[in-house]
Amino acid sequence: MNLKSGNTSRVVGFIIQLIGWVTILVVFPMGWRENWPEVFWVKQSILLVLLMVLYYINSLVLVPNLLLRNKTYSYFGAVVLSIIIVLAFMQLMEIWLHVSEAIHRSFNPDKPFKQKSIWRFDLFLFLLTLLVFGISTSVTLITYHNREKESRQAFEKQKISTELASLKSQINPHFYFNTLNSIYALVAINSKLAQKAIHMLSKMMRYVLYDSQKKEVLLSQEIAFIENYIELMRLRLTDKVEVIFTKPTQVENVLIAPMLFMPFVENAFKHGIKPSGNCQIRIEIDQIENDISLQVENEIFEYEGMDIERDKGIGLTNTKRRLELLYPTDHSLLIKKDNGNHLVELRLVLEKGA
Repeated sequence: MNLKSGNTSRVVGFIIQLIGWVTILVVFPMGWRENWPEVFWVKQSILLVLLMVLYYINSLVLVPNLLLRNKTYSYFGAVVLSIIIVLAFMQLMEIWLHVSEAIHRSFNPDKPFKQKSIWRFDLFLFLLTLLVFGISTSVTLITYHNREKESRQAFEKQKISTELASLKSQINPHFYFNTLNSIYALVAINSKLAQKAIHMLSKMMRYVLYDSQKKEVLLSQEIAFIENYIELMRLRLTDKVEVIFTKPTQVENVLIAPMLFMPFVENAFKHGIKPSGNCQIRIEIDQIENDISLQVENEIFEYEGMDIERDKGIGLTNTKRRLELLYPTDHSLLIKKDNGNHLVELRLVLEKGA
């Protein structure tokens, strides 16, 4: 809750309390259609102010400093003492203002006034004071727990945001390292193609450095980036490597977290290319309204010097975590290895874009 909304809530709460106490202490007596003396209204006004002060003392001092700190006995002791003080003070006000005598003269002007016991137990005031404490304590505890809940939610949201930023910051360098490794291998084979690859990479850097810093991008942007990446990878591939890329014929505007598909695509090129011999990499993106699916299928080739599980750890592990944080109930991910084949099936339900 921000400062402005918090102040508004306090003002609204104060007005509601004021209306309630005025109704009990002023409107109800007026409804009895009796000619109450002026000192009676003076007493009621003093009581109104006293009860409201008591409400806020309990709400701002007693509950936070005693009850919420598990000082239960001290709190109830303070409540009992406060009730005794209120009863004694109002009894003194009645005596000092001669309220009983003024009421008797107003209602029974023909009868002589006989002073009863000076000190008496006012059951109505006792119950009213208990009601004030009950309402004050209940409202304060509810407000406290709501603020605690909001604080926890804000903390969790900030924690998730920080973790997502950290995961994304690791994925971007991971992408660069993998791509530069591919270009490095290309330099020894064909320097002209290596220059072209560097030029293509420089154009892709805009997406990685700027667009990927946004929380979400259009699906069409993510697909275009994947297309550019595939074309970049094809520069170093031989005719023995078949890359099949299928995308929706018409991409609808939906929003997706940037660089979400890339680790799966990178992994296919990193581990799905046979040093010598025929191989195939299949990448398919499909869209039915807000439902998006990605399929990546390739063979796995292990060769000397390559630890597949360790090498793919950062990108895929971080992507899985991002999916859990961004789309906890709106995604399904299947990663399956069978007889040297590697299959990734990712399904997402996304929001419509502008």
